[in-house]
Amino acid sequence: MSIKPLADRVLIEPAPAETKTVGGIIIPDTAKEKPLQGTVVAVGCGTKDEEMVLKEGDTVLYGKYAGTEVEFEGKKYLIMRQSDVVAVLA
Repeated sequence: MSIKPLADRVLIEPAPAETKTVGGIIIPDTAKEKPLQGTVVAVGCGTKDEEMVLKEGDTVLYGKYAGTEVEFEGKKYLIMRQSDVVAVLA
């Protein structure tokens, strides 16, 4: 079984949160910044008004509050509209 986004939606695997320590202080998981980049895992087929530009394997940047979190087979993903993606990293 797998997840297949519909229409103009994409499935993104967020990059792991950075674990920086400052002067020996360990930052708890609840205080870590959510990553704002990830890898496209699956894409929908687009709509008649919007062609699908993103493809599997693209590394993308997205907004801080973009997407809906989904957990599938123990991994966390984000599902969002293609228009919520801000940029593709080359």
